[in-house]
Amino acid sequence: MEALPTVILGFLAGLWLAPLVEAQLTGIFALLIVLPIGFVFCAWCWQFVPRRKRFEGWEAALLIPVVLLLVGLSMSLSQPLEQLFFNGDLRGWLKGLGIDYDQRNSLVVGLIMGFAVIPTIFSIAEDALFSVPQHLIHGSLALGATRWQTLVRVVLPAASPGIFSALMMGFGRAVGETMIVLMATGNTPVMDMSIFQGMRTLSASIAVEIPEAEVASTHYRVLFLAALVLFLFTFVFNTAAEIIRQRLRQRYSAL
Repeated sequence: MEALPTVILGFLAGLWLAPLVEAQLTGIFALLIVLPIGFVFCAWCWQFVPRRKRFEGWEAALLIPVVLLLVGLSMSLSQPLEQLFFNGDLRGWLKGLGIDYDQRNSLVVGLIMGFAVIPTIFSIAEDALFSVPQHLIHGSLALGATRWQTLVRVVLPAASPGIFSALMMGFGRAVGETMIVLMATGNTPVMDMSIFQGMRTLSASIAVEIPEAEVASTHYRVLFLAALVLFLFTFVFNTAAEIIRQRLRQRYSAL
């Protein structure tokens, strides 16, 4: 996933995901409820599986069919839920509230952007979790703590600097992303706070308008100003993130 070019993700988002989200909009929102409940239910059922049949180390792979099943369940509930709560037309119901729906919008970008930033977050966070010394975990369990208490009070605090760094790196990539936003949002310069409307980011504006800007013109200088604003925003945000990460490291270094 990390090696997949972002232009391919933007292409898939604009030509495949956007029409799918438009057709299954109710199912997408149902997925936000079905997926967490399904994960919790599967985790509860997992404790009844005999230890010799648990395929230790393959838990993440075993979640793949669970995710596919929950996604399929949410999509199958799309039409019944739309008929039950929105008279069979969610877009019309939104329009009655004064909310217009564009096919290429911020919701589509958010979904496809997850595929772009999750590999970075996952790989760094995984390294941070596995770098927690095993004697801390064994000591916590030996003192009578449950596995859940060990996870919450020992593993996560010890790995929190690495997890926070993973989140900040993922956020930084999302802020600076150009091609996905350019191809999946409709690239409209007029936007509002609705997730169902298109948008244009600073990086996308620079990429689209710089070939047409006359050198030394006002338009040219404004684009450089936009680039400076984007740089300052990322610099300030990353500096604040680094300060927080260092404080977390100092706080939990005694572990």
